[in-house]
Amino acid sequence: MSQHIAKPRTTAVILAGGTGQRVGLSIPKQLLKIAGKAVIEHTLTTFENTDSIDDIIVLMAPGYVPDIEKIVAKAGFKKVSKVIEGGSTRNETTERAIAALGEGLAEGEDANVLFHDAVRPLLSQRVIDDCVVALERYQAVDVAIPSADTIIVTRTHGEDGEFITEIPDRSRLRRGQTPQAFKLSTIKRAYEVAAGDPNFQATDDCSVVLKYLPDVPIHVVAGDEYNMKVTQPVDVFIADKLFQLASTAAPEQVSEEAYRELLTGKTMVVFGGSYGIGKDIAELAESYGAKVYALGRSTTGTHVENPEEVDDALSKAYAETGRIDYVVNTAGVLRIGKLAETDNATIEEALKVNYLAPVQIARSSYKYLSETKGQLLLYTSSSYTRGRAEYSLYSSTKAAMVNLTQALSDEWAGDGVRVNCINPERTATPMRTKAFGQEPSGSLLSSEAVARTSLDVLLSELTGHVIDVRQQDPTAGAARASGFEQALATVLDRQDGV
Repeated sequence: MSQHIAKPRTTAVILAGGTGQRVGLSIPKQLLKIAGKAVIEHTLTTFENTDSIDDIIVLMAPGYVPDIEKIVAKAGFKKVSKVIEGGSTRNETTERAIAALGEGLAEGEDANVLFHDAVRPLLSQRVIDDCVVALERYQAVDVAIPSADTIIVTRTHGEDGEFITEIPDRSRLRRGQTPQAFKLSTIKRAYEVAAGDPNFQATDDCSVVLKYLPDVPIHVVAGDEYNMKVTQPVDVFIADKLFQLASTAAPEQVSEEAYRELLTGKTMVVFGGSYGIGKDIAELAESYGAKVYALGRSTTGTHVENPEEVDDALSKAYAETGRIDYVVNTAGVLRIGKLAETDNATIEEALKVNYLAPVQIARSSYKYLSETKGQLLLYTSSSYTRGRAEYSLYSSTKAAMVNLTQALSDEWAGDGVRVNCINPERTATPMRTKAFGQEPSGSLLSSEAVARTSLDVLLSELTGHVIDVRQQDPTAGAARASGFEQALATVLDRQDGV
């Protein structure tokens, strides 16, 4: 009879001992705000939301532990078990973490530990999971990516400056990232051996294992270009822009029964539900047992630009079902033309329908969604990152949807209300056909694929995300590429999308 072996506990250790001097700050760089949150909060969120991580310990710069405790309390991070002061060196900080990790372990019991730089806030859950899986076979794991640059080795000759002495083979060079993952017993033993070296110093933990436990192989997990370290002033700007571009793939439900179980008895209100994506979402949700109110100008006479009609539609749905779980707004108008030649009526219509209406819908929906811990789902366009000639009104209002999503997701997080934004690639909808006429078959994403991904987002725990829906994904159109590849592909596609 086989004996069940318990899975070892996996702890993420967030190394946050930096002072921010290289970024020119008077506070530690991990407390700097990027995309509306402290850098370390973004980092903690990723580990908090990764199922393979059991708990989190933060090693913070001396004097700033209360700042982290406030962030943890406000964000409601349940996995953060300890926030302790780091040491004066990286070595000392790791040793303090190892000591903290050993507390509570039974004799002979081992654990997994992932050391991660707090100032790498764009880490993906994929990299974390790959590290944890690798620890099932290896005692030490590093994360690295190929070097796109040629690396040169130089030597200084007096006042003449630097000269190249060697150019290593780039094909074998890698750029190290974090996390670095270990069996706790392994990294503990490496530091114990290193303690006997009077000249011991290291800037990372894999180098300690490499030098002092040379018989232990260090496995390399593929990293991610997105997983950048915020070190220099320009990194702050780049990270902020990457957060703007970052999009997420919606988790798919495992079966048709799962959709029915999650949607039966729920109430969904869809503005813009007369045709296209909105109509498909409404029909799909209804087929799985949801009570759906599909509202539109041509079917129910609902004008989203009229706040009173929005209020009436929501109050009617609530009065009849006693709840509103999801509010979706796909309503929009696409007016193409040069701004200088656009009349006031067209400008007013675009602003009212594409911007003010979602604002009013959000404001009116809040009281209902806060009761059910529900979700508001908005829609943007692939042109939101860069406006183009003759799309000034459309692109600018769609960019506003992304900012509205991100702002409201933070504003409503404490009330359990989720807010997300769908970013479809060029999609076959009546609005697009009216603007561009018939386009080649197969060149556009189907509205049904967008609707399916939209439903997956509504049923997920995501909030504050922009979810790309792309045609080349055969499953449902949702983007599945790695973060950096996805962002790059998105930028390229946005050259001609609307």
